[in-house]
Amino acid sequence: MFDQKMPALLATALTGPFATDHESHDFEPFDQFDSAEELRDWWTAWTGNENAGVPPLRCFGQDGTGGLAAIWVRDPAAAIDTQPVVFLGSEGELAVLARDLGDYVWLLAGGVGPLEAVSELERTPTAVPEIVALAPGAPRTIEAILADARPLLEELEEFVKETVHGPFDEFGEPLR
Repeated sequence: MFDQKMPALLATALTGPFATDHESHDFEPFDQFDSAEELRDWWTAWTGNENAGVPPLRCFGQDGTGGLAAIWVRDPAAAIDTQPVVFLGSEGELAVLARDLGDYVWLLAGGVGPLEAVSELERTPTAVPEIVALAPGAPRTIEAILADARPLLEELEEFVKETVHGPFDEFGEPLR
């Protein structure tokens, strides 16, 4: 249904030492995006909607709590590396981690992983030189990346709400 091959930048960044092995961070990167079938099954369970279908997400890793990091395909006509990177937590947490893949790699390069960007950091992040060398463009701070991504959160929340409860009218009432 869709290509499971990750963009080269993401695949390479996820092989860096940061991906699985540093203090306060438990993240298991996948070798490829989840299949459409795996994604549909997870999305159905996560949303509780048997008719949810396949979401516009490309999951590329899971943290120790069961939360998933994914590229959110907001615009199917746009390149995948221009799409936002999101976190969908095991307890329903939602976060937009980065406005695009380049910013996400800078987040990793700054020493911050998906769950850490959502919850409070319990440590001072340390840059990861191997990932800094991969990161595209001018250096970005963790604070700037998260601030630039924050405006997309409302749209992500609305997308999830509609999947869980169905479309709503202008008064917030389900159309069903």
